[in-house]
Amino acid sequence: MIARPILMQNEKGGDGENANRGTSVITRTKPKTKKPNLYRVLLLNDDYTPMEFVIHILERFFQKDREAATRIMLHVHNHGVGECGIYTYEVAETKVSQVMDFARQHQHPLQCVMEKK
Repeated sequence: MIARPILMQNEKGGDGENANRGTSVITRTKPKTKKPNLYRVLLLNDDYTPMEFVIHILERFFQKDREAATRIMLHVHNHGVGECGIYTYEVAETKVSQVMDFARQHQHPLQCVMEKK
């Protein structure tokens, strides 16, 4: 927050007394917004989840086209982990939950995590 003083003149007194002139300070604060922290959503490799299922996850929950989804899936397969996207905390948390729930419903051990960027 940035405070900027504003000087104002006011009159005091009355009832025949001399009017005293004084100054008072009113501070007006201007909020300074901060960009939200970002989180990486990552898929972890396992030996049981089919590659086609991982591609489907990437297309469905991360709006990747077939080529990008295949590229990410191969990266996960070859390196053990791959980034699906970067989001604010709430969005990243939701995506992780959606992927984990969907994988469980289809009886796959796929793991999806988030980490601060």
